Amino acid sequence: MVRISEFQVKDVVSVSDGRKLGNISDIEIDLDTGRIVAIVISSGGKLLGFFGKEEDTVIPWNQIVKIGEDVILVRYKDSYYTQAKLEQPKA
Repeated sequence: MVRISEFQVKDVVSVSDGRKLGNISDIEIDLDTGRIVAIVISSGGKLLGFFGKEEDTVIPWNQIVKIGEDVILVRYKDSYYTQAKLEQPKA
């Protein structure tokens, strides 16, 4: 068995160009079947968390090629959708 926390420390890398896409920040689960549908990768697109809009990349589970010790290899296409993260007001 593997814990979600173990997935979060692995680098997600595209097999097509070797580019590091980021790390898993979340997963999508089909509640009817209990299966993982997709992984969500945070882009880290904001400069020090202050400027710009951060978007998450969602990669379907069936596009995962291999889960290794330190890395998760995926078939990544720019056509996969992104989700804009809503920023929480700072207190």
